[in-house]
Amino acid sequence: MAKVAGLDPRKYADWQIAEEAEKKMPTPDEWREKLGLKKDEMIPMGKLGKLDYMKILDRLKNKKDGKYIEVTAITPTPLGEGKTTTVMGLIEGLGKRKQNVGGCIRQPSGGPTMNIKGTAAGGGKSLLIPMTEFSLGLTGDINDITNAHNLAMVALNARMQHERNYDDAELAKRKLKRLDIDPTNIEMGWVMDFCAQGLRNIIMGIGGKMDGFLMQSKFGITVSSELMAILAIVRDLKDLRERIGKIVVAYDKKGKPVTTEDLEVAGAMTAWMRNTLNPTLMSTVEYQPCMVHAGPFANIAVGQSSVIGDRIGLKMFDYHVTESGFAADIGFEKFWNVKCRASGLTPNVSVLTATIRALKMHGGGPTVVAGRPLPAEYTKENLKLLEKGVENMIHMIGVIKKSGINPVVCINSFHTDTKAEIAMVRKYAEQAGARCAVSEHWLKGGDGALELADAVMDACKDKVKFEYLYPLEMPLRQRVDKIAKEVYGADGVSWAPEAEAKAKKFEADPSLKDFSTMMVKTHLSLSHDPKIKGVPKGWTLPIRDVLIFAGAKFLCPMAGTISLMPGTSSDPAYRRVDVDVKTGKVKGLF
Repeated sequence: MAKVAGLDPRKYADWQIAEEAEKKMPTPDEWREKLGLKKDEMIPMGKLGKLDYMKILDRLKNKKDGKYIEVTAITPTPLGEGKTTTVMGLIEGLGKRKQNVGGCIRQPSGGPTMNIKGTAAGGGKSLLIPMTEFSLGLTGDINDITNAHNLAMVALNARMQHERNYDDAELAKRKLKRLDIDPTNIEMGWVMDFCAQGLRNIIMGIGGKMDGFLMQSKFGITVSSELMAILAIVRDLKDLRERIGKIVVAYDKKGKPVTTEDLEVAGAMTAWMRNTLNPTLMSTVEYQPCMVHAGPFANIAVGQSSVIGDRIGLKMFDYHVTESGFAADIGFEKFWNVKCRASGLTPNVSVLTATIRALKMHGGGPTVVAGRPLPAEYTKENLKLLEKGVENMIHMIGVIKKSGINPVVCINSFHTDTKAEIAMVRKYAEQAGARCAVSEHWLKGGDGALELADAVMDACKDKVKFEYLYPLEMPLRQRVDKIAKEVYGADGVSWAPEAEAKAKKFEADPSLKDFSTMMVKTHLSLSHDPKIKGVPKGWTLPIRDVLIFAGAKFLCPMAGTISLMPGTSSDPAYRRVDVDVKTGKVKGLF
């Protein structure tokens, strides 16, 4: 670790710190020995390995779970507030305290990696390695999901072509039952893991009668696929197979759902997906273990790493750290009311990541734009902006406390933060009933996260009276009203006529009573409007539609328009990515 410790993040890029650390990264066989795994519980895949979840969970089924730590954040700027960096730093800090610690985070999508956001491996000395593999496909889970999803669309379009070309007698000879699919009521589209706005709406099947069925279609990004949402919440292969079979691909001309099981493709989709159930094991730059598993779109789905990853981590580690996508109003709310319900696990503590710059933005600071220099208000002391902005942090503390958890506020420290600014945030956090720790993990790695590690270990001693925000018996519209008022701070909910009609229909269907409520709204505001910062008052949450993911068992109320296929910017990251032809190393990725 000495060489890595000598690289100052203020002078060296993330890729240089990662490259130095990767020289001594444990091999899959060394990880197996270090973690006490049996030989057949680690599946080597080049530099990395997958964990055989069934074998590990079966062997450790009687072992007591470790402490369960979730990391969330205040409402972020477009730059993000460093949740993944905090996860890595906390794991490293607990490692410095000689604790048996590990974690699990989501896999990054190729779309943002090749666009504006870049990868999501942390930063500075709080990094996940190997960074190139992490950023470019890892061990193939996203590819498998892409193939499984698109196979359903292949089956759909081929079936529609055959039903058009053959009469009932000929279909019977081919052992096909006429499904009578309505070409104007197709639920699914195709997926690819890039940001491709030109594929949001397409026409396919152009040509002759043997060139498929002519129809309007669409593409989404792979991480928005229902299959990715399913991967995040399944418990085992049997659960995966059952859920895949229930995915609604389209509707027939009478309005009846047509599922993957009806298309006789669910089994083949599961065959593509079978290996995705095993988490990939990676490493911090200080050589603590961290799994990567699932990467669901946080707006339309649960936005968490997998239930399987957390179940393994809690058996293998005394402290297991996981991360929720977006801020506490979205990420923590879904962790609390969806993921924990699906897993049956009870968290011990939630870490609320905050930055001085984001709090100033919520206090009325200038607009923050990714790729442009920060205005001076964010790099110089400004207690007036900060004091007004802490309202957002206090609100998020209150959201977490509603679950019965006492949160720890982590001030993700930047070198421009002043002592007076840090003291102000600490004062307000503690007045709101939270522990507060300043962490310099980006600059110092585990040594900079000792205060955070100590606060988290202390918080894990608290008795948690964990309870969900609502019972599953509560009707959909009442659930949405409760989330809007108690989590977002809205005065109430307004339903578009079409959305309310759908909600009433879903409420009347007894088969949907145990479906999770998966709220869909912007992550850049507590409200539905990304331009409104701080803690908005006197507003109503508009619901314009309700989507259904029958396999994942999600009902998704839509507050605003969410595109499932992001667009590529005019200055995407791929312009700077290349390969050194002498060494084979990827350059320009970070």
